[in-house]
Amino acid sequence: MKASKIRLMEVCGTHTMAIAGFGIKKLLPKGVELISGPGCPVCVTHQQDIDRAIEIAKIKNVIMTTFGDMLRVPGSKGSLEQLKTAGADVRVVYSCLDALTIARDNPDKKIVFMGVGFETTSPTVAAAILEAKKRKIRNLLVLSNFKIIFPALKALAGSKKTHIDGFICPGHVSVITGSLPYEQIAKRYKKPCVITGFEEADIITGIKCLLTQIKERKSRVEIAYKRAVQKKGNLKAQRVMFSVFTLNDAPWRGLGMIKRSGLSLRKEFTNFSAEEEFRVKVPRVKEPKGCLCAEVLQGIKSPRDCRLFKKRCTPQTPVGPCMVSSEGACAAHYKYEK
Repeated sequence: MKASKIRLMEVCGTHTMAIAGFGIKKLLPKGVELISGPGCPVCVTHQQDIDRAIEIAKIKNVIMTTFGDMLRVPGSKGSLEQLKTAGADVRVVYSCLDALTIARDNPDKKIVFMGVGFETTSPTVAAAILEAKKRKIRNLLVLSNFKIIFPALKALAGSKKTHIDGFICPGHVSVITGSLPYEQIAKRYKKPCVITGFEEADIITGIKCLLTQIKERKSRVEIAYKRAVQKKGNLKAQRVMFSVFTLNDAPWRGLGMIKRSGLSLRKEFTNFSAEEEFRVKVPRVKEPKGCLCAEVLQGIKSPRDCRLFKKRCTPQTPVGPCMVSSEGACAAHYKYEK
């Protein structure tokens, strides 16, 4: 059954927070709805990958490093933050280069960087690995949970579970990728796409572009963020990323296994792979009982549909990653929407 509203999905966590913070949903005409998608890299990290990081962090002489939000994401048996409290050496870093410095200063330890992110983050990690190889620093290991956004968009565009009329495409990712990869979404799935920035005017302009396309029954890719995004993107960053990483099948929270949507280290860089070094086995587990993060990430449910929202699940006591992350849809609703 076709939805009565025009539903536009933003697939960038920064857009999610900006839309909520600026109160843009209140400005929309009746019949237009904004929904959040899988644009938060912390949120889409699979439960099994969280558990793998926790198990590796328990190993003697390992220093686990990662971004701040990842510490509080619940695994099936606790979190990295709880493990740190119990005595494990878990550290917050701002980039993989920080982990490289820790590796240089602690040659008798194995330094593991748990990496999450999309095309914006992975080139910087690739550069850090190349620097480690150049400087012959052999105790830096990367636990790669990096993902490519386009396969997820294709999965959503072709899904029968949710109705999406157009995509507000991520600005940061598009600086690296350019606009060309979105062409398939517009042409094959007939979904209008617009790449826009993060100011009020950027987002409103992007919404206007999508509504115009829908009214004219057209599906194309527009760049409403030309001060930062070019058609071919940042070719140097793309070359660095794919000189170190290669595409693989990857599990997404809420979306399941998506072919060629993840990044793993190329064969010549497997000596930097934490997964290859430790080979810990973690069982498959279900999502936390009552948590709707999986449905929220698909645009099927709103955070307010979740019975745990603002009750058991708060920023202080998060049940799922969408409440933990500073870019999560549940965190945005909790902070801004009254």
